[in-house]
Amino acid sequence: PIENTTMTDLPKPSWQVEVDAKGAWVRKPTTFRNTITADGSSGFKAEAGRYHLYISHACPWAHRTITVRTLKGLEDVISYSTVDWLLAEGGWRFTAEFPDPLHPDYTFLRQVYLMTDPSYAGKITVPVLFDKQKGVIVNNESSEIIRMLNTEFNAIAKNPSLDLYPVELRAKIDEINEWVYKDINDGVYKCGFSRSQEAYTEAFNNLFHSLDRVEEILSKQRYLTGDKLTEADVRLWTTLVRFDPVYVTHFKANKRRISEYPNMLGFLREIYQMCNLKETVHIQHIKLHYFRSHIHINPFGIVPGG
Repeated sequence: PIENTTMTDLPKPSWQVEVDAKGAWVRKPTTFRNTITADGSSGFKAEAGRYHLYISHACPWAHRTITVRTLKGLEDVISYSTVDWLLAEGGWRFTAEFPDPLHPDYTFLRQVYLMTDPSYAGKITVPVLFDKQKGVIVNNESSEIIRMLNTEFNAIAKNPSLDLYPVELRAKIDEINEWVYKDINDGVYKCGFSRSQEAYTEAFNNLFHSLDRVEEILSKQRYLTGDKLTEADVRLWTTLVRFDPVYVTHFKANKRRISEYPNMLGFLREIYQMCNLKETVHIQHIKLHYFRSHIHINPFGIVPGG
């Protein structure tokens, strides 16, 4: 068993340590990169009831995974739970309101990481795809997890015909993912966590240039790659959901709201209504996390009423 760990042993939040010499925030890569396969050739076979997703309802990267889980109809195949909304010293934590259903005595997500690697001293991030059978983390990279959910569980998915990464669109999806990730998904964080005016201004300009680019694309077609919903749309959508309630004010991404982009707003609303995806959006949890966790940005922890 992994014992509870004292606060002094635990890592600091990422925004305190991932800043370069220019004052720009630089996200570090994830660590656990194993793969689930339909046939089990990877050592992790796609099976109902075997895997669990640890997420935060606040995190857009974690939100990708339960969005794809819902779209593919994997709710009865892969269980999930959320950590507490507060991210402070010690990292993501479990509480009475948000416990670890697999390990009721655990108080920090770090303890799940230490089950896999007792010497692990890296970042503690969500999402985490956990193998209940082997008692180890399979993967903590959201972009890889959503692709596993898209293809490897089709034999037991309720919606196996949905392909969010079709062969004929992969090059286009990859190209869109690259700039959407750099300038929008991560771009809002680069704005919010900048420690210099220069870094903030660069991130701000790149963010709104790319949002304008998305708006132009959606003025001509329903989705980012055409008339089919793909993972590129999912990856953008989870950021857009948080933009007006949080990023505009908290991260100073305030040139324009998503509500002022008519095509993006329609895109956001359409996906929100798909397959009961609205049940994956927890706005109060999202707001509590950002406005009360990032005390270097919002020192009094006041959460906006609107």
